[in-house]
Amino acid sequence: MSKPSLARGTRDFGPAQMTKRNYIFDIIRRVFQKYGFQPLETPAFENLSVLMGKYGDEGDQLLFKILNSGNFADGLKEDHLQEGYKKLTLKISEKGLRYDLTVPFARYVVMNRGELVMPFKRYQIQPVWRADRPQRGRYREFYQCDADVVGTDSLLCEAEIVLMIHEVLRALGLASFAVKINNRKILSGIAEIIGAPGQEGPMCVAIDKLDKIGKDKVEEELAERGFSAEAIQKLQPIYGLAEEQTDIFGKLREWLATSEIGMKGISELEEVWKKVSNFGLDSPLMQLDVTLARGLSYYTGAIFEVKANKPNGEPVQMGSISGGGRYDNLTGTFGMPGLSGVGISFGVDRIYDVLEELGLFPENQSVSTQIMITNFDAEAEAYGLGVLRQVREAGINAELYPDAAKLKKQFDYADRKRIPYVLIVGSDEIQTGILSLKNMKTGEQEKLLLTDIISKISSAL
Repeated sequence: MSKPSLARGTRDFGPAQMTKRNYIFDIIRRVFQKYGFQPLETPAFENLSVLMGKYGDEGDQLLFKILNSGNFADGLKEDHLQEGYKKLTLKISEKGLRYDLTVPFARYVVMNRGELVMPFKRYQIQPVWRADRPQRGRYREFYQCDADVVGTDSLLCEAEIVLMIHEVLRALGLASFAVKINNRKILSGIAEIIGAPGQEGPMCVAIDKLDKIGKDKVEEELAERGFSAEAIQKLQPIYGLAEEQTDIFGKLREWLATSEIGMKGISELEEVWKKVSNFGLDSPLMQLDVTLARGLSYYTGAIFEVKANKPNGEPVQMGSISGGGRYDNLTGTFGMPGLSGVGISFGVDRIYDVLEELGLFPENQSVSTQIMITNFDAEAEAYGLGVLRQVREAGINAELYPDAAKLKKQFDYADRKRIPYVLIVGSDEIQTGILSLKNMKTGEQEKLLLTDIISKISSAL
């Protein structure tokens, strides 16, 4: 008999954990709906033809592929094994678990374009899978909460993403965080300025690791990717700009003055800052970070990344808890070119870990049942069922202890489940209609009519 175990990079979530996760989901969902986004779900797996080539080479390697059903090796020949794993994979696997929610969303838009009202705003809260090396804050199965708008180039969408990020995180009690923003056009402009036009892709892959491996290692990787020593030297201003927010737009304009695409990226971000200012967001926590690249290859405009901080401003040792960006032609690979979109994704698993570390979950989040009714015998159970109906109809979460048992055992059960109130129904209570209500936290016990008990608990909760 094998010992049960979890697959690496996955986790179980018991009732206490799920209550906290649902608290996060509910806040994010309310904000998405408040901003006009509509719900959507897509299948857990997609055809590999949908997924491959959308995330860059590194992303393709992290896709979980699903072996074809039946004899997946049927038809394989010896020379197929010599073609390399990429070609071999496509012969034995036609499907894969989704890597994110954005590419399946693009596929959905193309397949349903005749029915959608454009611009189309959707939110999606579902798990995704990545064959990554498990570590703290990085899992192989995790939830994403996405909101995307497609069918408009308006920079108002970028500004609203900034507003949603602030509203979600502040509603979760996270007061200190950094919304880092950049623009892929700025990165393209930097590639031009350093004499490597068109090489922003490999440059971004290296720069995106700056906060993980440091400047020296980034430059080593750039050299390995074919960037000349001169180009790497011309890249030096980027590191100073990454740490300086004073007149950063002005300094960027000086550096990228000869790059048309770079100047366009700067103008776009200035417009986003202006729109957020016009909205009147209280104390916006926005930073222009020119080293922010994000690894996904489909971003073409603004890119976002959010890092959480401790109350003293010190960063929480965790990767980004949210990220996203503008993509101008993601649907083009599915036969619908020119449809621009922009979106944001919240990583619930990382947000959960941050809130847990900082002690930001409300204390009552682990409470599901708000009152328990005792059960001593068949008569008490029959009476208790009528009480249970009235309590639940009043909108109070309630349960009747399922077995006739001693009071101590029932109190122990309520205490372990952290049920705040116990309604004691004995023979005296049945005869008089005056019930005993015990506050499990204070130990106080009082006799009240059921209507008064319902009113008391409703106001207390």
